[in-house]
Amino acid sequence: MPLSSILAVVGMRSEAALLPKEMPVIVSGGDPVRLRLLLRQAPEGLTGVLSFGIAGGLDPSLTCGDLVVATRVRGAAGAWSADLAWAAQLAGRCGARLGMVAGAPAVVGEPARKRLLRAATGAMVVDLETEAAAAFAASRRLPFAALRAVADTAEEVLPHAAAVGLTPDGRPAAGRVALALLRQPRELPALLTVAKRSRVALQALGGARDGLRQACVA
Repeated sequence: MPLSSILAVVGMRSEAALLPKEMPVIVSGGDPVRLRLLLRQAPEGLTGVLSFGIAGGLDPSLTCGDLVVATRVRGAAGAWSADLAWAAQLAGRCGARLGMVAGAPAVVGEPARKRLLRAATGAMVVDLETEAAAAFAASRRLPFAALRAVADTAEEVLPHAAAVGLTPDGRPAAGRVALALLRQPRELPALLTVAKRSRVALQALGGARDGLRQACVA
Protein backbone atom coordinates (compact mmCIF):
# COMPACT_ATOMS: atom_id res chain seq x y z
CA MET A 1 0.00 0.00 0.00
CA PRO A 2 1.36 3.47 -0.78
CA LEU A 3 2.04 5.41 2.39
CA SER A 4 0.27 8.43 0.89
CA SER A 5 -3.05 6.55 0.87
CA ILE A 6 -2.88 5.05 4.39
CA LEU A 7 -4.77 7.22 6.87
CA ALA A 8 -3.09 7.42 10.28
CA VAL A 9 -5.26 8.13 13.33
CA VAL A 10 -3.55 9.56 16.42
CA GLY A 11 -4.46 11.44 19.57
CA MET A 12 -1.54 13.86 19.83
CA ARG A 13 0.57 16.04 17.55
CA SER A 14 3.67 14.48 19.10
CA GLU A 15 2.54 11.09 17.80
CA ALA A 16 1.79 12.45 14.34
CA ALA A 17 5.31 13.87 14.16
CA LEU A 18 6.75 10.34 14.38
CA LEU A 19 4.95 9.05 11.30
CA PRO A 20 6.37 8.99 7.76
CA LYS A 21 5.77 12.39 6.21
CA GLU A 22 3.81 10.96 3.30
CA MET A 23 0.99 9.62 5.46
CA PRO A 24 -2.20 11.67 5.88
CA VAL A 25 -3.06 12.06 9.58
CA ILE A 26 -6.13 12.80 11.66
CA VAL A 27 -5.42 14.08 15.19
CA SER A 28 -8.25 13.57 17.67
CA GLY A 29 -6.97 15.55 20.65
CA GLY A 30 -7.89 12.58 22.81
CA ASP A 31 -11.61 13.00 22.07
CA PRO A 32 -13.29 9.90 20.55
CA VAL A 33 -16.47 11.83 19.70
CA ARG A 34 -14.51 14.49 17.82
CA LEU A 35 -12.52 11.75 16.09
CA ARG A 36 -15.64 10.09 14.71
CA LEU A 37 -16.77 13.43 13.28
CA LEU A 38 -13.37 14.02 11.68
CA LEU A 39 -13.35 10.53 10.17
CA ARG A 40 -16.63 11.27 8.40
CA GLN A 41 -14.71 13.90 6.45
CA ALA A 42 -11.86 11.58 5.48
CA PRO A 43 -11.02 11.58 1.76
CA GLU A 44 -11.89 8.86 -0.70
CA GLY A 45 -9.19 6.75 -2.30
CA LEU A 46 -7.65 5.45 0.91
CA THR A 47 -6.09 1.98 0.89
CA GLY A 48 -5.73 1.42 4.64
CA VAL A 49 -6.23 2.84 8.14
CA LEU A 50 -3.62 2.81 10.90
CA SER A 51 -4.19 3.63 14.58
CA PHE A 52 -0.88 4.84 16.02
CA GLY A 53 0.25 6.19 19.37
CA ILE A 54 0.63 5.53 23.06
CA ALA A 55 -1.72 3.41 25.13
CA GLY A 56 -2.47 2.29 28.65
CA GLY A 57 -1.32 -1.17 29.61
CA LEU A 58 -3.89 -3.76 30.70
CA ASP A 59 -1.75 -6.90 30.52
CA PRO A 60 0.36 -6.96 33.71
CA SER A 61 3.33 -8.39 31.82
CA LEU A 62 3.69 -5.25 29.69
CA THR A 63 6.20 -2.57 30.66
CA CYS A 64 6.56 1.05 29.61
CA GLY A 65 7.74 1.26 25.99
CA ASP A 66 6.50 -2.19 24.94
CA LEU A 67 4.86 -2.21 21.52
CA VAL A 68 1.55 -3.93 20.76
CA VAL A 69 -0.03 -4.59 17.36
CA ALA A 70 -3.77 -5.28 17.31
CA THR A 71 -5.19 -8.55 16.05
CA ARG A 72 -8.68 -7.45 17.09
CA VAL A 73 -10.32 -4.39 18.64
CA ARG A 74 -13.14 -4.37 21.18
CA GLY A 75 -15.13 -1.39 22.40
CA ALA A 76 -18.57 -0.37 23.56
CA ALA A 77 -19.86 -0.24 19.97
CA GLY A 78 -18.62 -3.68 18.92
CA ALA A 79 -15.59 -5.64 17.82
CA TRP A 80 -13.49 -5.55 14.67
CA SER A 81 -10.67 -7.67 13.29
CA ALA A 82 -7.42 -6.17 12.10
CA ASP A 83 -5.91 -7.16 8.78
CA LEU A 84 -3.91 -10.13 10.06
CA ALA A 85 -1.32 -10.14 7.28
CA TRP A 86 -0.59 -6.45 7.86
CA ALA A 87 -0.58 -7.02 11.62
CA ALA A 88 1.95 -9.83 11.29
CA GLN A 89 4.20 -7.63 9.15
CA LEU A 90 3.98 -4.78 11.65
CA ALA A 91 4.69 -6.98 14.64
CA GLY A 92 7.60 -8.71 12.99
CA ARG A 93 9.28 -5.58 11.67
CA CYS A 94 8.64 -3.44 14.75
CA GLY A 95 9.33 -6.04 17.43
CA ALA A 96 5.80 -5.80 18.82
CA ARG A 97 3.50 -8.26 20.52
CA LEU A 98 0.23 -9.25 18.87
CA GLY A 99 -3.04 -9.10 20.79
CA MET A 100 -6.41 -7.55 21.51
CA VAL A 101 -6.71 -3.77 21.86
CA ALA A 102 -9.58 -2.20 23.81
CA GLY A 103 -11.26 1.08 22.98
CA ALA A 104 -12.55 3.42 25.66
CA PRO A 105 -14.63 6.63 25.62
CA ALA A 106 -12.40 8.25 28.25
CA VAL A 107 -9.06 7.71 29.97
CA VAL A 108 -8.90 4.53 32.05
CA GLY A 109 -6.66 5.67 34.86
CA GLU A 110 -7.21 3.47 37.90
CA PRO A 111 -5.66 -0.01 38.25
CA ALA A 112 -8.99 -1.46 39.37
CA ARG A 113 -10.72 -0.20 36.21
CA LYS A 114 -7.85 -1.53 34.10
CA ARG A 115 -8.24 -4.97 35.67
CA LEU A 116 -11.98 -4.95 34.99
CA LEU A 117 -11.44 -3.94 31.36
CA ARG A 118 -8.80 -6.61 30.94
CA ALA A 119 -11.17 -9.23 32.34
CA ALA A 120 -14.06 -8.08 30.15
CA THR A 121 -12.15 -7.83 26.87
CA GLY A 122 -8.93 -9.84 27.14
CA ALA A 123 -7.16 -6.77 25.76
CA MET A 124 -3.48 -6.06 26.22
CA VAL A 125 -3.79 -2.26 26.00
CA VAL A 126 -6.46 0.44 25.85
CA ASP A 127 -6.59 3.77 24.03
CA LEU A 128 -9.03 6.41 22.83
CA GLU A 129 -8.54 6.21 19.05
CA THR A 130 -8.36 2.59 17.94
CA GLU A 131 -12.04 1.73 18.27
CA ALA A 132 -13.19 4.65 16.09
CA ALA A 133 -10.42 3.98 13.57
CA ALA A 134 -11.35 0.30 13.30
CA ALA A 135 -15.05 1.08 12.89
CA PHE A 136 -14.27 3.63 10.20
CA ALA A 137 -12.05 1.17 8.32
CA ALA A 138 -14.80 -1.43 8.42
CA SER A 139 -17.34 1.09 7.10
CA ARG A 140 -15.07 1.78 4.13
CA ARG A 141 -14.05 -1.90 3.76
CA LEU A 142 -10.41 -0.96 4.21
CA PRO A 143 -7.56 -2.92 5.79
CA PHE A 144 -6.96 -1.84 9.37
CA ALA A 145 -3.98 -2.04 11.72
CA ALA A 146 -2.96 -0.56 15.06
CA LEU A 147 0.51 -0.01 16.52
CA ARG A 148 0.54 1.18 20.12
CA ALA A 149 3.26 1.74 22.74
CA VAL A 150 2.59 1.25 26.44
CA ALA A 151 2.92 4.42 28.52
CA ASP A 152 1.23 3.72 31.86
CA THR A 153 1.30 0.08 32.96
CA ALA A 154 -1.58 -1.99 34.34
CA GLU A 155 -0.81 -1.14 37.97
CA GLU A 156 -0.04 2.56 37.53
CA VAL A 157 -2.48 5.37 38.26
CA LEU A 158 -3.10 8.14 35.75
CA PRO A 159 -3.83 11.40 37.60
CA HIS A 160 -6.81 13.53 36.63
CA ALA A 161 -4.46 16.24 35.37
CA ALA A 162 -3.19 13.86 32.69
CA ALA A 163 -6.71 13.29 31.38
CA VAL A 164 -7.22 17.01 30.63
CA GLY A 165 -3.80 17.56 29.11
CA LEU A 166 -4.66 18.05 25.42
CA THR A 167 -6.20 20.75 23.28
CA PRO A 168 -8.68 19.68 20.57
CA ASP A 169 -5.89 19.72 17.97
CA GLY A 170 -3.69 17.42 20.05
CA ARG A 171 -1.27 19.89 21.60
CA PRO A 172 -0.41 20.17 25.32
CA ALA A 173 -3.08 22.10 27.26
CA ALA A 174 -0.80 23.70 29.84
CA GLY A 175 -3.52 25.95 31.26
CA ARG A 176 -5.95 23.11 31.96
CA VAL A 177 -3.21 20.97 33.48
CA ALA A 178 -2.14 23.85 35.76
CA LEU A 179 -5.73 24.39 36.88
CA ALA A 180 -6.14 20.68 37.64
CA LEU A 181 -2.95 20.75 39.69
CA LEU A 182 -4.16 23.77 41.64
CA ARG A 183 -7.18 21.73 42.61
CA GLN A 184 -5.17 18.57 43.32
CA PRO A 185 -1.55 19.57 44.00
CA ARG A 186 -0.72 16.11 45.31
CA GLU A 187 -1.02 14.81 41.75
CA LEU A 188 2.18 16.58 40.67
CA PRO A 189 4.59 13.65 41.31
CA ALA A 190 2.28 11.24 39.46
CA LEU A 191 1.91 13.70 36.58
CA LEU A 192 5.69 14.02 36.26
CA THR A 193 5.92 10.22 36.14
CA VAL A 194 3.27 10.13 33.43
CA ALA A 195 5.20 12.67 31.36
CA LYS A 196 8.40 10.65 31.69
CA ARG A 197 6.70 7.40 30.72
CA SER A 198 4.95 9.04 27.79
CA ARG A 199 8.34 10.15 26.48
CA VAL A 200 9.61 6.56 26.75
CA ALA A 201 6.57 5.30 24.82
CA LEU A 202 7.00 7.96 22.14
CA GLN A 203 10.68 7.02 21.79
CA ALA A 204 9.64 3.41 21.24
CA LEU A 205 7.22 4.47 18.51
CA GLY A 206 9.91 6.61 16.89
CA GLY A 207 12.29 3.66 16.94
CA ALA A 208 9.69 1.58 15.10
CA ARG A 209 9.24 4.09 12.25
CA ASP A 210 11.44 2.23 9.75
CA GLY A 211 9.70 -1.04 10.55
CA LEU A 212 6.33 0.64 10.14
CA ARG A 213 7.31 2.01 6.75
CA GLN A 214 8.52 -1.42 5.58
CA ALA A 215 5.37 -3.16 6.83
CA CYS A 216 3.10 -0.69 5.08
CA VAL A 217 4.74 -0.98 1.69
CA ALA A 218 5.46 -4.71 1.81
